[in-house]
Amino acid sequence: MNTIKRKVILDVDTGIDDALGIMLAVGSGDCDILGITTVNGNVSLQQATRNTLKITQLIENEYIPVFAGADRPLVREPRFEHSVHGNDGIGGALKDMTVYRQMGEMAAHQFIIQQVMSQSGEVTLVMTAPLTNLALALQEQPDLPDHVDRVVIMGGAVNEYGNITPTAEYNMYVDPEAAKIVFKAGFKHIVLVPLDVTRRVLLDRNHLAALARTARPDITVYVHQSTSDYMKRYEQRNGVQACAMHDPLAVAAALRPELLQTTSYYVDVEANSELCDGQTVCDFQNRLGQQPNIQVGMTVDHIGFFNYFLEALSRL
Repeated sequence: MNTIKRKVILDVDTGIDDALGIMLAVGSGDCDILGITTVNGNVSLQQATRNTLKITQLIENEYIPVFAGADRPLVREPRFEHSVHGNDGIGGALKDMTVYRQMGEMAAHQFIIQQVMSQSGEVTLVMTAPLTNLALALQEQPDLPDHVDRVVIMGGAVNEYGNITPTAEYNMYVDPEAAKIVFKAGFKHIVLVPLDVTRRVLLDRNHLAALARTARPDITVYVHQSTSDYMKRYEQRNGVQACAMHDPLAVAAALRPELLQTTSYYVDVEANSELCDGQTVCDFQNRLGQQPNIQVGMTVDHIGFFNYFLEALSRL
C-alpha cells in the first residue's frame, strides 16, 4: 500500500464550500497540506483569511500556515457573492469565535513559488477560488509549470449554464484574465472540475443526518449552520433543498482521482464580451485546431464522493 501523502497547497476564497473542502482535505489523511493561500473572491481577502483561520481553529489544525494573497482581480473590480455565502462568507456560523491564529507574513503567490520550486514535481495546487494568486505566481516565475505536479481547479461550466451569469461560473467570471494566464501557461496536468460535475454532488438532509451520527457535535453543528441558508437559496434557484459541493469535489478529485472521469480538451476563457465574460469555452470538436490543455471533469462517482467526504469529516 502506498503511504506517501500528496503534497498540496489549497488556494481558497473561504466561503461555505471552501471551508468544507479544507475540512475534507484535513480529515482525509491523504495529503500533506503545505499551506493554505487566500484570495479575494466570495468575500474580501480579509474576510476569506479570517474565515480560513477560524476553520483551522475549529478542526484543531492550527499548524497549517495561512498566507493572504491578492485583494482584487488582476484588472477588474471585486465581485463578492454574499447572496449565497452570507455577509461573512460562511453563513453566519462561528460568528462568536475569537481568532487567535496569525497568518504568515509571505504573500500567497510567493509562498506558492517557494514551495513548488523547492519541491519540484511534488506539489499539487488545489484552486477553489478565482485564479489571481496563481496568475501572479506565473508572472513572477514563468517556468513554474515545469515544476508543478498537478493543478486541480474548481471552475467553469462546459455543457452547463453558469451560476453568476447565464454563461459563466463564478470563479472564472471574477478574474477571467487570471484564468486565461493559467490555462495558457503550459502546465503538464490541469484538471478542471466544472459545474457539470459539481452540480451532481448535492449535500442534503440525509447527508447531514449521517454526519450527525459519526462526526464531532461541533463539526455537525458548524456544517448545518453554515449550509442552512445556502440550501434555501439553492432551492429557490433550482428547486432542490441542497448545497452543491463545488470546492469539496475539487479537493476530492485531487486526492482520489478515480472519483472523477475526465476527457482532455482545449479550453479557454472569454474575457472580452458584454454577455459572455467568464464563459469557459471547451473545444469539443477541435474546431480551433489547438492541442488539449486541460482534463475536463465529465462524470463523477457521487456516491463514492459522499462516502469519502462523510468519512473524512468523521475523523476530524
